[in-house]
Amino acid sequence: MRDTFEFLKLVLDALPEHIVVIDARGDIQYTNRSWCEFGSQNAAFPMEDWSHFNYLDVCDRSATAGDRYAKKAAVGIKRVVDGCESAFYLEYPCHGGSEYRWFMMRVKPLEMDKRTYFVVSHHDISERILAEEQVRKLAKLDGLTDIPNRRSFDEFVNQEWRRCKRLNKSICMLIIDIDFFKLLNDTNGHQTGDACLKKTAKLLMSYAKRPSDFCARYGGEEFAVVWCDMSEKEVIDRATCLIREFLDLKIPHRSSPIGPYLTISMGVSMTIPRKEDSVEDLIYLSDQMLYKAKVNGKNRIEYSFPIR
Repeated sequence: MRDTFEFLKLVLDALPEHIVVIDARGDIQYTNRSWCEFGSQNAAFPMEDWSHFNYLDVCDRSATAGDRYAKKAAVGIKRVVDGCESAFYLEYPCHGGSEYRWFMMRVKPLEMDKRTYFVVSHHDISERILAEEQVRKLAKLDGLTDIPNRRSFDEFVNQEWRRCKRLNKSICMLIIDIDFFKLLNDTNGHQTGDACLKKTAKLLMSYAKRPSDFCARYGGEEFAVVWCDMSEKEVIDRATCLIREFLDLKIPHRSSPIGPYLTISMGVSMTIPRKEDSVEDLIYLSDQMLYKAKVNGKNRIEYSFPIR
């Protein structure tokens, strides 16, 4: 029997999962090696013997201190202990220092010697979570320019619209179009066009440094920039500087009817959102201003500032 116990203990100690067994009161009955090692690495002092700890008490104290995952864990474990659920699962973050970690907790009952115990295991799922986050991040980036895409723009601008409405702050939108871009592609090829889109994106991102700033590829050769809580003068100064800096890039465009270098046109609108307004109104105004800039000769900015 001893050999069997030692064998099973070696098996449990070899598992990477952190395993603890508790009784119905929450008192810890057993921990495997991974549990002890993790506790030693993350607690204030090394610990081999956990038998004097009550797992539910630890969860409750953390929950009282404001840890919402500890509260979920405590509620879930108690439901299994009370027989309301046959099992409990919880994914939760457990970051340490500069390391980002996530775990999956599983709780299952265990019958032995006419008594019921509960096996709590914690499996490291950090690799999966990080991979999923990377996929989500890539889904919101434009594949060519590596800046936020239209989907990201829609999410951000709606969020900022609500924030500015709540705080009575201004929100400004710039829609930017590269002049005669199709002619550039037809004359110099799509590789040249792609390089120009990347240079444009890089410059526009330098104008989106604050948390309330945003830059995205809007579609094709169009880009969008959002600025919040700025005065009309600040918007005019920054937009003027932006169009000048773009021209200073001196990207050759020998087929352009208006000059030897690539240029941009810009439509700018700004407002303080009211209850009856919508973010679509702001986008529409910027589009109208961009169209006006195109009609009036390109390589220019047109503004709409209907601030009330």
